[in-house]
Order: sequence, then C-alpha cells, then structure tokens
Amino acid sequence: MKIFISGGCKNGKSYHAQWLAKQMQNWQPLYYIATMNATDHEDDERIVRHREERHGWGFTTIEQWRNIENILQICDPRGTFLLDSLTALLANEMFTSDSCIHANAYEKIATGLTEILSQINNIVIVSDYIYSDAIVYNPLTEQYRKSLAALDRLVAEHCDVVLEVCHTQVITHKGAATSAIY
Repeated sequence: MKIFISGGCKNGKSYHAQWLAKQMQNWQPLYYIATMNATDHEDDERIVRHREERHGWGFTTIEQWRNIENILQICDPRGTFLLDSLTALLANEMFTSDSCIHANAYEKIATGLTEILSQINNIVIVSDYIYSDAIVYNPLTEQYRKSLAALDRLVAEHCDVVLEVCHTQVITHKGAATSAIY
C-alpha cells in the first residue's frame, strides 16, 4: 500500500505516519527515511522528538537529505518505508549548503520519487500543507511552494490512500480506510 499524508506543521502527521508504516510492515525491514537536515535548534528538537517517538518500533533510520533515489541502493525494496518529509527534501535539494539555488529540484525529486514508487510496494510519504494562507511571498518562496505542491500532486496520484491530518484528526481524501491498517 502507498499512503500520502499531508497537513499543517506539528499536528501529528509524523506520529500517525509511523503508526501506519508499522501496521503495514509484513515481516520485512521497516525503514524511516529521514530527510531533515537540521539548520537550527528547533530542527534539532524536532529530530530528537521524532527519534523518541519511534524508539522501540523497529525502524531502521536512513538519513537521506538529498538524492532520494539512492534509497533503492541502500534498502531492501520489499520493506516498508516511511519518508518524512517531502517538505524538507525539497528544501535540501533546492537550497544547498553551497548557497546555490537549484531551480530544477522539483524535476530531480519527481524522477527519484517516480522510480521509488514503481519499485516499492509499502510506503508512507509525509508532506506539509503550506498553501492556505493569503500572504504574498517573494518569487523564490513562491517557486518553492509551487514545487512542493507539484510534488504533493505527483505523490498523491501514485498513492492508494491520501490523508490529511488536521489538529490530530485524520481526513481521507482518496482510497478507503482498510481494517488491516486502521
């Protein structure tokens, strides 16, 4: 099963995604693909919280901040995967440490995700919903937001189930909740 989860920041998406991935695990490896490259104290705290939340669940954590397609060489594709998150992955690919802005980050990630989704049967992918405010952003921020929206649409199209987490409440937008998972 392929599941996409979106929603606002810090609302329970990651915990719910961890629970879903654990339910989908079928005696195969369980991978947590961590995409956040900490840039400040708040990021460090979030990473620690996520590690504590999944402690004892059996996840093997793979730090993959960029080049997401490389997980296919690192991990057993028969396993169950949790990719958290597209939001951080895009930021890492688009805004690299060499201070370059990579406008083609969307294409690179889309190619990698399409390859991954064609080879992995069980995956939960998390993204942040950052589209509902009315603020006018600078062109670079708008490019990032549009790129994330395009990645979200691509993943949602390939997934069996699309969920939104809103204040810890789960809303199903695509697919049916199955008793095997819920």
